Amino acid sequence: MVFENPSQEQIFTYLNEAKVIAVVGISSHSDKTSNVIARLLKEKGYTVYGVNPMLAGETVDGIEVFGALTDVPEKIDIVDVFRRSEFLPEVAEEFLKTDAAVFWAQLGLSSEKAAEILQTHSRNDIVMDRCIKIELAKQN
Repeated sequence: MVFENPSQEQIFTYLNEAKVIAVVGISSHSDKTSNVIARLLKEKGYTVYGVNPMLAGETVDGIEVFGALTDVPEKIDIVDVFRRSEFLPEVAEEFLKTDAAVFWAQLGLSSEKAAEILQTHSRNDIVMDRCIKIELAKQN
């Protein structure tokens, strides 16, 4: 089975319906893409949580960071992943332990194995190899 992204309309629906986004792989370095996008999402009005075991318990630019997705204190609408593609199956397994709605792997990241893990468990709201910032800009 070859993974295909949902339609552009469905991607817009994900973004418009989301209120809480967890950024997996958030960095404390303000010039790193994960940090830039987490701040942008916060500025756009989303509730944003960071997930990075190395920064757990810290706050990065006003964003609370947790060690795992399962530690985030509220229901996650979008899990935005900034981990290399080879780690996506591991993140997908952790995603399954939550009631998060959408698994989103950033631009340049994709994994058939991660998609298979999610789809096997009927978790079909998946976006890969798309930048959430670019997708938000397309709506304007």
